[in-house]
Amino acid sequence: MTASASAPRPASDLLTGATPRQLARTAGALYLVNIVLGAFAIGLVPSMLFVSDLAKTAHNIQTHETLYRLSLAAHVVVTLTNVPMALLFYELFKVVNRRLALLDVFFMLVATAVETAGILNEFTPLALLHGKTYTGALPAAQLQALEHLPGDLSSVDYSIYGIFYGFDILCVAYLVRRSTFMPRFISILLAIDGLAYLVGGFTNMIAPGVASHLGPWIQIPAPIGEGALCLWLLIVGVDVERWYLRAGEMSAGV
Repeated sequence: MTASASAPRPASDLLTGATPRQLARTAGALYLVNIVLGAFAIGLVPSMLFVSDLAKTAHNIQTHETLYRLSLAAHVVVTLTNVPMALLFYELFKVVNRRLALLDVFFMLVATAVETAGILNEFTPLALLHGKTYTGALPAAQLQALEHLPGDLSSVDYSIYGIFYGFDILCVAYLVRRSTFMPRFISILLAIDGLAYLVGGFTNMIAPGVASHLGPWIQIPAPIGEGALCLWLLIVGVDVERWYLRAGEMSAGV
């Protein structure tokens, strides 16, 4: 008799009607949407529109307003995907360690709340662009400076919610390592990724000059670690028999 047949079926799994592999692949699909839209909203569009020249930045936003608005909408979708992902990760990894899986949910949701709140600042250039009151009350140079400000604040915002995401990813790294139903090499990549988030976030707040030099290197682990996790969940899922074995051990109090 296989482990999946001998291990009791968890109540939550019965309620959702989804197998662990289906939950994993759903999480992987959401993760892929998160990564692709995040690269567009947080990476591609800001790098295109925000430059060192204030007047040029204001001109770029005005000329490519639709693109800028699309990036903001995409960023909102990124934060939306985090909520069901938090639930799915909890369902997948609670059989490893329920408390740590719950802690991971808290880290992810707090990070998402901080990230979502920061999106409001990114609407500042649009408010200045279309606000007749602002246009008439402030000189053009001040308006351009204010339109550039969200781009500068976004790096600080990224550092704050990146720290919470770093702890979230470290929790997932530990859960993957202890799971037995996912490969351990992913846990190593995730641990490096989580530490990179923490180092980058705290360094940017304490020593931004140093962080500017670390920036290109500190971002390398994210697409590798999170990309590996995303693709494994989406394509392979989890080892179902071992997942049910862990569920049985949890139910038996092993």
